[in-house]
Amino acid sequence: MKRLLLVEDEPGLVLTLRDRLTREGYTVDTSADGESGLERAAGEAFDLVLLDVMLPRINGLDVLRELRKRGIETPVIMLTAKGQVADKVVGLKLGADDYVTKPFEMMELLARIEAKLRRAPIAPHPVDGYQFGDVRIDFRRAEVTRAGEPLELSAREFQLLKYFIEHRGATLTREELLNEVWGYNSMPSTRTVDVHVAWLRQKIEPNSRHPQYVLTVHGMGYKFAG
Repeated sequence: MKRLLLVEDEPGLVLTLRDRLTREGYTVDTSADGESGLERAAGEAFDLVLLDVMLPRINGLDVLRELRKRGIETPVIMLTAKGQVADKVVGLKLGADDYVTKPFEMMELLARIEAKLRRAPIAPHPVDGYQFGDVRIDFRRAEVTRAGEPLELSAREFQLLKYFIEHRGATLTREELLNEVWGYNSMPSTRTVDVHVAWLRQKIEPNSRHPQYVLTVHGMGYKFAG
């Protein structure tokens, strides 16, 4: 089940979209202003964001700009009012994946959402190394540094981090992580995954209580956004 974030301040439209998208099988979270929308889109794992341009506190274009600045590559479909051609151009240049002009046909919006989710890029397999924030991984040497200083990871933590990076942006269930990182023949519980994720966060996150790289997808698992 794909998780969407709708950032929209028109109550009637929020109700209509949430009800229809839920009936289509999506999980829909909502935010009524740009500030809370930015906080949620940057701090939680979503498969796609529907982002209105005209929002209280922070407008949609500034929300999009900040998301891309932070390295958040979640697909974003902008919702623009009729005639806001300049906003469409700016939005696309800032990294929007698509836009829909209000008022729009629900079938058009659904088709665009499906297209973006279907074409969501899969992170390339890292050959030599990868970097996010001040953390750098050398896969050939199995070495990790943070701000230039060696970072001590256990073998399992390193394998877990590598798997997260190889599947950047994808929602990974605890069962999948157990199978792929621990192996089919081992018998740990899903609690083992949570414990190792907590340890990994303590080492790679600027603030492990408010992670920005290894995100929790409630009721499902985790997503790497580094």
